[in-house]
Amino acid sequence: MVPSRSEAADILLEFDPPDWFIAHTAAVAEVASFLAERCAARGVSVDRELVEAAALLHDIDKLLPGDDPVQELGHGAAGARWLSQRGYPELGRAISAHPITRLLDADRYGRWNGVATREERIVAYADKRAGQRLEAMSARFAGWASRYPEHRESLTRARARAERLEREVCETAGVSPLAVRRLRWVAPTLDAARRRRAAAPAAVRG
Repeated sequence: MVPSRSEAADILLEFDPPDWFIAHTAAVAEVASFLAERCAARGVSVDRELVEAAALLHDIDKLLPGDDPVQELGHGAAGARWLSQRGYPELGRAISAHPITRLLDADRYGRWNGVATREERIVAYADKRAGQRLEAMSARFAGWASRYPEHRESLTRARARAERLEREVCETAGVSPLAVRRLRWVAPTLDAARRRRAAAPAAVRG
């Protein structure tokens, strides 16, 4: 089962995420939505609902307790497993594939690139274009290099793979990287979810 926008928002809000977290996930989800919409407009088959839900929940494991057993799987895979346990296994591949670590290792990237779905590629690319807001991929990589200088060399190699991913996704969507935009929907969806939670009995909110 793939959660709707409102269902994905409900899942996210269970954790009362901080503003910085919401800013990032909203940016990724809205960039992914734009790309999925552009693909669909060109007649390219893409599961837009899966793309949007996976993008909104791609970092869900960062909100889980550190002692949750799924955390042993590492970022991405942990979130995929947790969501699978909640009844959403269809989100697993797109969520487990999004981390930058997928691009750091040549063998791991090669295996993924050979089998990755269109939805996986869109979510992974959207994450490379959105920090707290939509930005150039070069800015994202500069930020990672600043935070993790010990990985600067591997990040340089990863950027070349990310640029290949960018070309593939943007060509499929029929847009240039400079033309990528956000399809705004997250804020009103989260606001509606908050209103539902506020109106629901405490036992229902969980």
